Amino acid sequence: MEAAEETESRAPGPAMDEEILQAWEREQGILKDRLITDNTETWQDSPQFRGLERVGGVDLSYVKEDDTTACASLIVLSYPDLEVIYEDCHMVTLDAPYIAGFLAFREVPSLVEAVKRLQEKDSSLMPQVLFVDGNGVLHHRGFGVACHLGILTGLPTIGVAKNLLQVDGLENNESHRGQAKELQMGGDFFYLKGTSGNVLGAALKSSQKSVKPVYISVGHKISLEAAVKLVHSCCKYRVPEPTRQIYYI
Repeated sequence: MEAAEETESRAPGPAMDEEILQAWEREQGILKDRLITDNTETWQDSPQFRGLERVGGVDLSYVKEDDTTACASLIVLSYPDLEVIYEDCHMVTLDAPYIAGFLAFREVPSLVEAVKRLQEKDSSLMPQVLFVDGNGVLHHRGFGVACHLGILTGLPTIGVAKNLLQVDGLENNESHRGQAKELQMGGDFFYLKGTSGNVLGAALKSSQKSVKPVYISVGHKISLEAAVKLVHSCCKYRVPEPTRQIYYI
């Protein structure tokens, strides 16, 4: 009986999904009203990001063949040296169901806890910006995982995705792939403009060695221009070091 009840809680039926969805839509709207998509820190306006000393990365990696157990990771690197100065990995159980467009409600609570643990252990190592393996305003409702995490932690956040989220008319079609091929040098990028006319992010050739671009979008408390430049400065390979180094924890 206990096992059956646990299974039911992990895989809610359509009625429960609809109830959860409505609650999440309301909460997402409330959080989105607090979103800031401009620079808020002095270092963000500096050509060399003078004053930036610590950059962080977060990710949630799932246990193979188990979508309810994952490792929530936080890593902090020095800047501009990009040396690891803090790392944390905790196994977590994810109780919230996966509903497309609302991934943050499933994953962000564990990442917020990771940031809180660091704050309690040694606040001097707190990152001044967080890189998120996912999207920010490049999202169906303009409020992806990076936005959600930024609002709840109060930290500047940047979404860095490996694949293009096809939203607002954006498609990984022949035209898009043609634009990507025109990115010749590391640091070259083009803006991602939806059919609405809104610029949702940028496709960046993050390093000279990378073949495919990464997709940058604002999470919270930073402009797209600063986000693109900072991501490029943190890339030795395609994926920026604040998230790439998590693979080695």
